[in-house]
Amino acid sequence: MSPTRVAAYLGGTVLFAGWLASAAGVTRPPRTVRVPQPPRDAAQLDAVATNVQSQALRLRHRMAAAPAPQAPFRNPFVFLERNLGPVAAARRAPVAAPPEPIVPAEPPLDLLGIAEEGTIRTALIGLGDELLMVTVGHEVAGRYRVAAVGSDVVELTDLTTGAIRRLALKSPV
Repeated sequence: MSPTRVAAYLGGTVLFAGWLASAAGVTRPPRTVRVPQPPRDAAQLDAVATNVQSQALRLRHRMAAAPAPQAPFRNPFVFLERNLGPVAAARRAPVAAPPEPIVPAEPPLDLLGIAEEGTIRTALIGLGDELLMVTVGHEVAGRYRVAAVGSDVVELTDLTTGAIRRLALKSPV
């Protein structure tokens, strides 16, 4: 190693040691964390919010103790009830219509497909989780009878009302 290189290393080492010694003697002031003071507006807003909450609580207590509204005791659309004789009352009495027969709701049926074997067509009908395979004359869901099976339509006759219900294949979109 040459003497100039040794002198350069020695000088660099002395400078580095001096720099470290000077950094050790410098002390930093301790860090103080300031807690920000809430602005005066926030204190006023807190006071307003507290006041509103107390007024709402008072209102809830007053509403709980308030009397319930009374049922109306007269009909504003009738001016005067007159006592009519029995003949006039019989004339004004409504005529009771005969009650209509109760028809149960239609079950959700979907035509899923049609199979053809020779001249016999079989319809695949979905009833909820069931798959029914029916031909002409079969009963469906205890309510319908298959009247006809076309190439894309099935006609069902309602056994209770005699109405015809048609199920058609849905075209793919």
